[in-house]
Amino acid sequence: MGLKATALLALLCLTTLGLSTVTRDSYSHTNCYPDLAEVEVEELISGLESGAWTSVDLTKAYILRIEETNSILNAITEINPDALSIAASLDAERANGTIRSPLHGVPMLIKNNIATNDQMNNTAGSYSLLGAKVPRDATVAAKLREAGVVLLGKSNLSQWANFRSFNSSNGWSAYGGQVTGAYYPSMDPSGSSAGSGVGSSIGLAFAALGTETDGSIVSPSSRNNLVGIKPSVGLTSRSLVIPISEHQDTVGPMARSVRDASYILSIIAGRDENDNYTLAQPWNTPPDYTQYLNFSSLRGARIGIPRNGLSQTSTNKPVLDAFEAAIEIMKNAGATIVENANFSAWDEYVADENAPIGNSTIVLDADFVSNLASYLSQLTSNPNNIKSLADEANYTHHFALEDYPNRDTGVWDQSLSLGYNNSESRFWQAYQYSSYLGGEGGVLGALKMYNLDALILPTDDSPGLPARAGLPIVTVPLGFYPSNTTVEKSQRGLVEVGPNIPFGLSFMGAKWSEGTLIGLAYAFEQRTLTRNKIKPYLLPNTQLADVVGT
Repeated sequence: MGLKATALLALLCLTTLGLSTVTRDSYSHTNCYPDLAEVEVEELISGLESGAWTSVDLTKAYILRIEETNSILNAITEINPDALSIAASLDAERANGTIRSPLHGVPMLIKNNIATNDQMNNTAGSYSLLGAKVPRDATVAAKLREAGVVLLGKSNLSQWANFRSFNSSNGWSAYGGQVTGAYYPSMDPSGSSAGSGVGSSIGLAFAALGTETDGSIVSPSSRNNLVGIKPSVGLTSRSLVIPISEHQDTVGPMARSVRDASYILSIIAGRDENDNYTLAQPWNTPPDYTQYLNFSSLRGARIGIPRNGLSQTSTNKPVLDAFEAAIEIMKNAGATIVENANFSAWDEYVADENAPIGNSTIVLDADFVSNLASYLSQLTSNPNNIKSLADEANYTHHFALEDYPNRDTGVWDQSLSLGYNNSESRFWQAYQYSSYLGGEGGVLGALKMYNLDALILPTDDSPGLPARAGLPIVTVPLGFYPSNTTVEKSQRGLVEVGPNIPFGLSFMGAKWSEGTLIGLAYAFEQRTLTRNKIKPYLLPNTQLADVVGT
């Protein structure tokens, strides 16, 4: 709900009660509390500012919503035991006139690979890091704290961000169990930011942070009917985030609207001396991304359709139909659509993807060996003395709760068998070629050749090329599988395709073009409001009305 809707809600309350302000009491005697599965942040802020509810109220409600659903969905690995006291402190600051940021007092979830220097664990879903301690918050977590965000809890994930097994399932971790989506029973939530996707989708918090190496923000955002922003590599710090690849990892927001995601990105973006990739940003202070929220952003924009990047399968027909409809909506909004803005090196990219060990695989494997050891070296407490990937593999092979060999360590076996890390020339050659396929031979080449502002694809088709070149993506809800869709399951029995399961549309662009992509995504989102067309099959019952005044 945006500012106009918030104002209408307030007017309704005023009209009903004949009051000059919307107060805590006026809300408590009307049906004016927002639905926490639908509410956008500006309405939450409005309520905090008016005193209709407090940060403590919000935190209590979200905790109860987590407790209602977590035995079924497993979206959250742990709730911050300090959350309520932090919320109370932020309420006291607000009462004294201290407002740290627009998100002051609003609770968020963060993925269980983003370190916090508090009572919460940071495990990547493994028991091996349970009880490990870090010297400080991850930079993105510190930025949220400084902005007055309540770090409500850790969201479950595909273990090691989907970088352990060839035969596991999206959203499974040893420490957190199996996440399932809320739009169909036993639904595959997609990964690796599965818990962040599910938690945001049903209002277990205002929004969540996810991480992406190749699809792990945009794919679970798409599957859980969310907006996800995968930033350019280097826009958000990765310091003290459990890594896969320094060349591809990035941290971004997963929220129920482009507006909400933009508020979060504005806070977590920026330079960090602990992550030298961020020092390449073309500005000293990143933009306020909410300034790009323009309903007219599509007018005059040149948007390319890389037809050679579209999947053509029978199960994709609903997605392709919705994609074609989206193109017409953009045309009607004044965009210039450039057909067949194709990727020049697409065939080489497909060949590299299908190779037994392609160049992108080498990049991830070699980076992981180096980058994991670097993260582990920073721990101030390391109860299981895990200092390398070899140590982690040995632990996993011998600790029963890690579910080995039922879920293999094939990805690690491949990384270790490579025989070198990211300091060798063989790595650099692989990275150069992989980056070329994503950039000059992929997204950047198409943008330049056709003089485009952005490219669009169904989100299922979008992550691979931008991942290789460190480029940004914004995904927004596009549609849902029809109610008569035949159920298709994964090897582990999760429903991958089925009735009412969502899918998204991705806007892809050049490095540091998040503002442009946000504007285009917002203009499309506001014309379609797709997210509101289907409800999850499972929603928590607790609302603000149940906790305000208790």
